[in-house]
Amino acid sequence: MTNSYAENAQDGRHGADATGAADATDSRGAAVAPDATDAPGASGAEGAAAEAATARLAVAVRAAEQALIEFEIAVETFRVEVENFSRLHHQRLGPMYARLDELDAQIAEAVAARTGDPEDVRKAREARAAVLPMPEVEELFHGWMGSDGLFPEAQAMLTEQPVQPPQKVRPSEGARRAYRDLVRKAHPDLARDDAERRRRDAFIARVNAAYAAGDEAALGALTREWEAGPVPAEERLTASEELYARLEWLAERKEMLAAVAAELEDSAIGAMIKMAPQDPDGLLDEIAEKLLADVAEREAHLSQLVG
Repeated sequence: MTNSYAENAQDGRHGADATGAADATDSRGAAVAPDATDAPGASGAEGAAAEAATARLAVAVRAAEQALIEFEIAVETFRVEVENFSRLHHQRLGPMYARLDELDAQIAEAVAARTGDPEDVRKAREARAAVLPMPEVEELFHGWMGSDGLFPEAQAMLTEQPVQPPQKVRPSEGARRAYRDLVRKAHPDLARDDAERRRRDAFIARVNAAYAAGDEAALGALTREWEAGPVPAEERLTASEELYARLEWLAERKEMLAAVAAELEDSAIGAMIKMAPQDPDGLLDEIAEKLLADVAEREAHLSQLVG
């Protein structure tokens, strides 16, 4: 795409808004209910107005859904291109960058050997340090910390918890099945009020801990506890209420996708792809040619210094 992926996806979304979304939102973009209601007793002119308003809202929701699908396609397409470009850039050009770093170190060392100047010696050491592989985080912290933070055993020791690694990487099929069922039933997003959300948050934390330990018996006990607990009253939504709820979800999803698209476009690889949106593979070839020329230039310079 020649423009930004977020901008191109806006076209479809704006088209959806023009089909009737204005009937569903106020000047601030918040959902507002139509004047007529879906009450069972509504009849005559009021009933017809309510049905017409609901029908217009349904059209707006369908258009917004289609626009969101197109937006997701655009964002996912760009994400794949960014990921593929990053991998190809590393595979094809990584050795060239490494060769340039090595040549820069050798040139700096040759200059330092020739001049003996302390500043040249310092630069040579810095250039060589940039080439030498850095130790892994695990080596620096002797098994206490990895790239993702403290290892579980270290965390347990520091918090005075029993150090007990899981028996297997993947819990049993029964544990996985119980975990999925519990999360589907008790997920905090299903709560109707703050008190219910807090209850679900605390319960799911226990479910996660039991699953992480692979404790199928504990998950079974949690299943029985949930089934015996209070069941929140279900609210019956009217047709228009369901449509408004769907519109609000679509708007939230759109905002999330727009943030993802902006992050991709602002990344280093995303910026490179925008330099050649029609032929990103050709851009890789151009960069490779430039790097090869730089390598040849540095090799010639090094030959002059040590020749």
